[in-house]
Amino acid sequence: MRVARWLRRNLPGIVALALMATLFQAARLPYASAAETDRIAAGYSFRPLSISLPAGLPQQNIREVNQQYRNIAGWISSVGSAVAMNDLDGDGLDNDLCITDPRTDTVTVTPVPGARADRYVPFALDPAPLPTNDVMAPMGCVPGDLNEDGRMDLVVYMWGRTPIVYLARPGASTLANAAYQPTELVPGVGTDRYTGPQWNTNTVALDDFDGDGHLDVFVGNYFPQGPVLDPTKDSGVSMNHSMSQAFNGGEDYFFRWTASTRGDTPGFTFEQLNDVLPGDVSKGWALASGANDLDGDALPELYVANDFGPDRLLYNQSVPGKLRFATVETGRTPLVPKSKRVGADSFKGMGVDFGDLNGDGKYDLYVSNIATSFGLEESHFAFVNDASSQEELRRKLSDGDAPFTDRSSDLGLAWSGWGWDVKLADFNNSGKTVVAQATGFVKGDVNRWPLLQELAMTNDALLPDTTVWPHVADGDDIGGSQRLHFFVPGRDGRYVDVAKQLGLAVPVPTRGIATGDADGDGRLDFAVARQWDAPIFYHNTGRAEGAYLGLRLLHPAAGPARTGSPVVGAQATVITPDGRSHIGRVDGGSGHSGKRSNEIHLGLGADVTGPVQVQLRWRDRSGQTHEQSLRLNPGRHVLELGSDVQER
Repeated sequence: MRVARWLRRNLPGIVALALMATLFQAARLPYASAAETDRIAAGYSFRPLSISLPAGLPQQNIREVNQQYRNIAGWISSVGSAVAMNDLDGDGLDNDLCITDPRTDTVTVTPVPGARADRYVPFALDPAPLPTNDVMAPMGCVPGDLNEDGRMDLVVYMWGRTPIVYLARPGASTLANAAYQPTELVPGVGTDRYTGPQWNTNTVALDDFDGDGHLDVFVGNYFPQGPVLDPTKDSGVSMNHSMSQAFNGGEDYFFRWTASTRGDTPGFTFEQLNDVLPGDVSKGWALASGANDLDGDALPELYVANDFGPDRLLYNQSVPGKLRFATVETGRTPLVPKSKRVGADSFKGMGVDFGDLNGDGKYDLYVSNIATSFGLEESHFAFVNDASSQEELRRKLSDGDAPFTDRSSDLGLAWSGWGWDVKLADFNNSGKTVVAQATGFVKGDVNRWPLLQELAMTNDALLPDTTVWPHVADGDDIGGSQRLHFFVPGRDGRYVDVAKQLGLAVPVPTRGIATGDADGDGRLDFAVARQWDAPIFYHNTGRAEGAYLGLRLLHPAAGPARTGSPVVGAQATVITPDGRSHIGRVDGGSGHSGKRSNEIHLGLGADVTGPVQVQLRWRDRSGQTHEQSLRLNPGRHVLELGSDVQER
């Protein structure tokens, strides 16, 4: 009787608990077992190598900042570590690095460690004779051939200054400071001391945005113009007006190519365009950008990842000589939260890349946000392309609709930490896309997560006052032990992080990831920029599971050249015997602060043993679009793309 009465009294609670347990078991996300994780990790292997940097440079572990920012100096000092991987010396391999290091506030050109690391001595780029001052700092480096002479130049973007372009000199026999001619992207910025606009740039992307056959430049700024890094000033700076709808950041700009000069005195002319985007789009707090032709019209769309407000997917409607973009958004449906929609999110966009996440031969997008359990648990985005074809995608984008659905939870890619750069690539030629992601914020001893949580819930009206922000100075910690992630798809298509098993999960905040085949062995290597710590290079020592196609796509040589001018934006599609489409493009600098090489690398899988059909699409120097199908054997190919394809 006593048991029966107890059951009657507690039956509602028992039923509720049973229902909750049942729903939890039904709704909880699947996870890979230890055995499955080890099996997946066994397909990859990397050897860490130290990167050589110039010795004797003054060191710092935090930046001096405007007095308005003194209690959040650590926050202001949380960016500026960057890495790019490319062929800078013309030896035909992507074995040169451009490293931006906040510990010294320098940009270093250095060989990839390992074999042939003695080709030249690492050196820090010197902007002289261009004007500078002591309240600016480099944030990143983007390789590209801006004057079209076939030599790779370097675009260095800054806080406190407009970008500097280091043009490769034609007579240089080895890489050194003398091999570059510092050139202003924006002329008229002073003579002895820099007195120009105080841009605070965090992202630059190169691509042919207007379709005239020449590289243009997108510059995305974070803080509004102002003396962010000037400790003698107590004014002239501002903070975001909202945690989710801030449109008071630095203005974004486009630079349209108009002319270039080759020869002994290399040069270029770009037209600065200030009104391509409306104000609420142009003045987001930009941290990353990515350009890619999504709909097959040979005009690159542009994704801008913004902190404190909606990211923007910009549909390209340009014509030669005239840049024009339209914002597109994913339509609202009852079961999709607003912040899970392209163009309407309120998360903290930190990094972006394009790639095929689900193996259907269409470009998807992956976007890093802040996604820390018991921290700021937003979500990363794995925006999967829902269009049935490029034609349907083009129709929808033309109508302002972005047909992408966030599948990050289903794919196991939703949560990892305070995300930054991300690269989608095939590291073992299996035909499967890996997601490599940098995470972590500031490393110290005092945990400031509780104060950050309070800030996230505060009224937006208080945000302009930096005294209400959490104290983040030297010694404070927010996500300081978060690690690099290496997500690999399992048998069911769901991604599993195997960074720990591969020895990649070092508890140091990371920022930029750059990929490329440094030694030409057909396996992608990668370099990682770490905030306030030494960068690291990971040499791929794993077993290739299949064949690969490496495509170096170049414009026809206009004269003597060391490397050739990459056809940025060119697209390649390969259909393998298993019926899968493998897609890739010549990337001009997508991401946060990591820049992959310009070579297309496509893993083809184990079924490919002979020639494959390759479809190429590109624009020539006159702006004309071309498509050509050809059969290529697996391996590396250097192709010139003019009016047709010629193999070197």
